[in-house]
Amino acid sequence: MNMKFLTVALLWLLTIAASANDGVYYVNGNQIVPLQETDIAVTKEVLTITLGDDNFARVDVQYEFTNRGSAKTIDVGFEAAAPYDPGAESPFSKAGKHPDIFDFTVEMNGEHLSIRNYVIKQGTEEEPATFAPLDLNIWREPTAEEDCFDNLVNKDTKESINYAYAYCFKAHFKAGKNMVHHTYRYRMSGGVYQTFQVPYWLLPALRWANHQIDDFTLRIQVDKSAKQFCMKADQMWKAGQWRVTQGVGKVHTLKNVWDSDTEYLEFSLRNGIFEWHSTNFRPTSNIDILSPDGILFYRDDFKLGRFYDRNTSLLLPFEKMKDENMSNGTTDGIDNRRILRNLPYANRGHVFKDQKLAAYFKSLWWYMPDPAWNQDTSDFTEAEWGFINSNK
Repeated sequence: MNMKFLTVALLWLLTIAASANDGVYYVNGNQIVPLQETDIAVTKEVLTITLGDDNFARVDVQYEFTNRGSAKTIDVGFEAAAPYDPGAESPFSKAGKHPDIFDFTVEMNGEHLSIRNYVIKQGTEEEPATFAPLDLNIWREPTAEEDCFDNLVNKDTKESINYAYAYCFKAHFKAGKNMVHHTYRYRMSGGVYQTFQVPYWLLPALRWANHQIDDFTLRIQVDKSAKQFCMKADQMWKAGQWRVTQGVGKVHTLKNVWDSDTEYLEFSLRNGIFEWHSTNFRPTSNIDILSPDGILFYRDDFKLGRFYDRNTSLLLPFEKMKDENMSNGTTDGIDNRRILRNLPYANRGHVFKDQKLAAYFKSLWWYMPDPAWNQDTSDFTEAEWGFINSNK
């Protein structure tokens, strides 16, 4: 095995092994919610989640609210769950600003709104957050011995609770239609079985007056890159059609080898947008965008490159490394080093003249040839140059 690859793999495994429960959960995206009863309805929402090569997801939400009564000002909130971060990369913020959320903005009817931040008790589906600020003179961070990374501990009673960060603002709703534009970006989670995970809480939308989103559009976007990702194929997402509105992409159904009754939608998307639309939409689950590596785990067809992401140095689950000679062996009669150094080109749609390489990359589900690609390497990532330079 190539020693540079082995070193990178071992460092990665050691990093993950240091994290309890095999990974790090940083934060979720979320819907904004009213903090008191209201007759304001969500009549339209366009939610765009952009997956980047920088380990961040960007969220852009265009809401149309209808105030069925007279003009009013209400408090609106956004809840961001505390990170589960045993490596302590996400420091606790007494100021109430989540350490893994950035560039948080709200614009209402063309006016930028001021945001108030504080720490709250995390809500659940059964008991939504009340957005009451926690008294941080009473609640403290756990010690290392207490082993509850995403909790706060009561200094007197030693009770522990899950906490979250609140982003709140006063929203003046005029009678009739109101437009809200909400943006932020947040760090992708991950772990041993997932190169990336992007959770987004959709269920809080039910807290508005109509208990649904009258007209809902979800857009998953990949900007100047290519991504391979999955979502659970539950009845909610099967109820509408996925279509590519920009760039090139495809989707199919993938069985989970861990649970034969669970299916996932696997997407391959390059420089574009997958869109899903529904009317009178009442979400029954949240959004969870996953890298497919964990779902492909132990599949017989998990060959070299079956999962590929521009921002990772690993292409196989670590258990499979025992059985794969990554640099000195062959796959389908092709030197593995040739496959590795050509993966970045295949990911951009390079059309291979070599018949063996062409057949191999066509066998990888995510591959989408692009005869117009001009072989510009300016966007190759550090990980990709590593594949190329260490496998010559």
